[in-house]
Amino acid sequence: MDRRQFIGMIGGGAAAFLPSPVALGQQPDRKRLIGSLNILAEDDPESRLRSAAFTHALQQLGWTEGDNLRIESRWAGGEDRLVTKYAAELVALTPDLILTSGSVTVRPVQLATRTVPIVFVQVVDPVGSGHVDSLSRPGGNATGFTLFEYSLSGKWLELLKQIAPHITRAAVIRDPTRGSGIAQLAAIQAVAQSLGVELTTVNALDVQEMERGITAFAQSENGGLIVTSGGTGFHRRAIVRLAAKLRLPSIYPFRYFAIEGGLAAYGPNTIDQYRRAAKYVDRILKGEKPADLPVQAPTKYELIINLKSAKALGLEVPSAILARADEVIE
Repeated sequence: MDRRQFIGMIGGGAAAFLPSPVALGQQPDRKRLIGSLNILAEDDPESRLRSAAFTHALQQLGWTEGDNLRIESRWAGGEDRLVTKYAAELVALTPDLILTSGSVTVRPVQLATRTVPIVFVQVVDPVGSGHVDSLSRPGGNATGFTLFEYSLSGKWLELLKQIAPHITRAAVIRDPTRGSGIAQLAAIQAVAQSLGVELTTVNALDVQEMERGITAFAQSENGGLIVTSGGTGFHRRAIVRLAAKLRLPSIYPFRYFAIEGGLAAYGPNTIDQYRRAAKYVDRILKGEKPADLPVQAPTKYELIINLKSAKALGLEVPSAILARADEVIE
């Protein structure tokens, strides 16, 4: 055996005993799993826009569904009773993270797991609801994006009064079992007297009960409708149709109500929250903790005016309101 053969034999033998990259802790890339719990229905046009915005934003950050990412979604379709079931199903899949949409979706997931990271969107008052310790330091396994401060609710009545000055009565549709429904009503009540508007509440728990309440309210003149967030989005088509039928000028919390024919909407851009949520998902998947990521408020609020609906109601929207509008539907 010559010297060259001897060195080759020694080198090959040594290589056979070297630890592999996996043994050294360099784990091979794996496909990450995200669970997604949504309060709306899967075939809702708003759901499709939200999902598209979220997946597109993730793709821009290097996460492609079917490649290095899988998203397992559940859609409650407005049925609160399904949320707990779907929360348990998603946690059982041992995902890397769960995205929740809507205030009622966060608590069931937190009860099912205190370890899986949660990113929430469309949540009102996450501190008051007990989802996080504080906005700046969430402190647990959840963080995300709020909808708005309760004071915004008073602006709904102010805008409605500007668009339809003849209104002296307003029915407030809200879910009385949710803290957000109670607080939004309180904010509206705080400005009602100064605007000369008498308020009536209509419960949004049951669609038939809600329709009866709106119909009874419309029997008297000079009435308008304020629809709060929380428990109303899934029934928006029924609400908008009834408001048009009863000729009630109405204002809503989100753009998708105006798209369905609502007179006006003022609130945060719901699609933008999903784009921003993708950035938090990216950071958590790369090792950051929800406890260290502050809960963020909306950065975009939008005023939408549906001129077609205004015309049907015989209303002339003031030019000052139209100039402020982010979108005018004609």
